[in-house]
Formats: sequence, C-alpha cells, structure tokens
Amino acid sequence: MNVKEALFEDMKTAMRDKDIMRKELLQIVRAAILQVEKDQKIELDDAGAADIISKEYKKRAENLNELKDSGREDILEKNRAEMTILEKYLPKQLSEQEISDIVKSAIEQSGAVSARDMGKVMQIIMPQVKGKADGKLVNQIVKQQLG
Repeated sequence: MNVKEALFEDMKTAMRDKDIMRKELLQIVRAAILQVEKDQKIELDDAGAADIISKEYKKRAENLNELKDSGREDILEKNRAEMTILEKYLPKQLSEQEISDIVKSAIEQSGAVSARDMGKVMQIIMPQVKGKADGKLVNQIVKQQLG
C-alpha cells in the first residue's frame, strides 16, 4: 500500500472511530497532495507525497517554536499530536552520524576543498537524503566539514 492509499484508509478509519483531529489532519494532507497533482498534472509517487507530508510536519514544528512561550498549551499539544500522526507517514529520518557519513562521501566524490564547493556537494547529497533529513541540518553539516 502506498502513502496516498494509507492516508485514505486511515482517514476512513478515523471517520468511523470519530477521531476528529486525525480525520481533519489527514484531510488537510490529502488535499495538499491532490492539489499538487492537479496543479502539476502529475501522479505523485511515495517520495512526492512524503515531501508534502514533510512540509506539513515542518509547519507544525515551526508553530511549536513560535508558540512555546505563549502559554497556549492547548495549541502546543494539538501541534505535538499532529506531528506524531504525521511521523507515521514519513520515511525514517537519518541520524546526524548517517548524514555526516553521506556528506564525507559526497565531499570525496566531488573533490570539494572549500565552502565555495558547497553547491557541488549539496547536488550529490540532496537526492540521497530527500525526505529523510532536514535540509538545514544537512547544510550545517556540510558547512562544518568544508569549513
């Protein structure tokens, strides 16, 4: 079962179980996927769907950072719960050590020697880590190793 099918089946289950938060979240994610497919006139594969789910996850993570000092525990708790639900549909995230190993390999492969060569290194890395690692973290590790 692919990601889109899993989302649909889980949404139906959430409807039957009257789990309103899960149902609404899955509807938002499905709508985002369908909108991209309609706009670009393509059929998204699991990687494309995971990319959209990752964006939804990041939105909630940013909300947590913005609202942590607001005292609005209800909103914070809702965001945490939604992030937990979305994690089920995301590929397993790479650890910093795994990313670091990929970066070392890409630096050797590209022959990069300074921060100027960062673009070459990132071109090699990003297809390998797409959806499995945060781009900011990858960027930071590349800078550390080239710096």
